[in-house]
Amino acid sequence: MKRITIVTDAWSPQRNGVVVVLEHLVPALTKTGYEVAVIQPGLFRFHLPMPTYPEIRLALSTVRKMRRMLQHSRPDHVHVMTEGTLGFAARLACVRGGLSFTTSYETQFPLYAEKRMRGLARPSYRYMRWFHSKSGAIMVPTESMRHILSAKGFHRLVVWPRGVDANLFKASACVFKDLPKPCFVYFGRIAIEKNVEEFLSLPLPGSKLVIGDGPDRAKLERLYGSSATFVGYKTGQELVDALSCADVFVCPSRTETFGLTIVEALSCGIPVAAHDATGPRDILTPGVDGFLDEDLARAAVACLPLSKEACREKALQYSWGRCVDEFLRHLVPVGR
Repeated sequence: MKRITIVTDAWSPQRNGVVVVLEHLVPALTKTGYEVAVIQPGLFRFHLPMPTYPEIRLALSTVRKMRRMLQHSRPDHVHVMTEGTLGFAARLACVRGGLSFTTSYETQFPLYAEKRMRGLARPSYRYMRWFHSKSGAIMVPTESMRHILSAKGFHRLVVWPRGVDANLFKASACVFKDLPKPCFVYFGRIAIEKNVEEFLSLPLPGSKLVIGDGPDRAKLERLYGSSATFVGYKTGQELVDALSCADVFVCPSRTETFGLTIVEALSCGIPVAAHDATGPRDILTPGVDGFLDEDLARAAVACLPLSKEACREKALQYSWGRCVDEFLRHLVPVGR
C-alpha cells in the first residue's frame, strides 16, 4: 500500500477552502487504497494566534520533530499544503533530509498581507517564491493562478482543479421565508481580504443575506445590520437550506485562488456576480451562469434572469473525483 503524508496548517475546526479540500481528498485517497497520514495542528502542544487573525491558531514545531514525524509516517509521497509554521518546518525537514515533495498554492497571502499593511506584498511574494522553490510541483487551482505566478518567477506550476459535492449542494426549501425578493447572498469568511463591505454597500433591491463568520463580522453587522441579515456559519444541509433562499450570489473578493463558494452556489442553481479576478474568471461564463463586472450591483441585477439549470450544469463540471485523480498525477516520489 502506497503512503502519502500531507502537512497542513489548516485543519478542523477551522472553516476555509483548504479544510474543505482536505475533507474530501483524504477520505477519497483512503478509499482508493492509499494510506494517508495528515500532520496537522491538533498533533502539536504549542500554538500561537495568527497575527491579525487570532481565530487561526498556528502550531509550533521544530524541524527535528517534523523530520521525526515524516520518518515515522514512512511516506512514498509528501505534499505540503500550506506555507505556515508547519509547512515551513516540513519544507526544511524535507530539504535537509533529501526528500522530494510537492506543494500547493492555496491562498493569496501576499494580497492578504497587503490588505492589512501596505508594502507587505513584495516581501510576501519573496517568501512564497523561496518556500515553493524546492517543490517538485506547485499545485494551483486555476489557469489564472498559474499564469500570475509564472509571471512572478514561480516554476513547475501545475493545475490541480477543485470539486463540489453536487449531491449535497442542490436547491432545497428556503429557511428564511420572510426575506424580501430578490435575495442577494454572500457566504464565506467575513474578513478584510474578502471585501464583504462592498457587497453590503451595494444599492440592490430586495434583501441581502450574509452567511459566515470571521474577524470583520462584528464591525460589519454593527454598520449594516439594519439592511442585511447576518446568520453566522452554516455547514452541510443547513448551509444549503440557507443558500436556497438566494437568487444571486455576490462574490466581491478579488483575492481568490479558486473560489469553492462559487461552484457551491452554482450547484444550487444560483448565478454569480463577481469581479473579473482569479477564480471567478476561470469558472463563470458571463451571460450564462453569472456576470463579471467592476460594478457588482449591475452584475447582480443582470444575473436575476439567468437559467438555474445552466448554473447547475456548470457546477457538474467540477468533481472531487477529478480533483483526486489530478492530485495523484502531480505527486512526486520522495526519492529516498
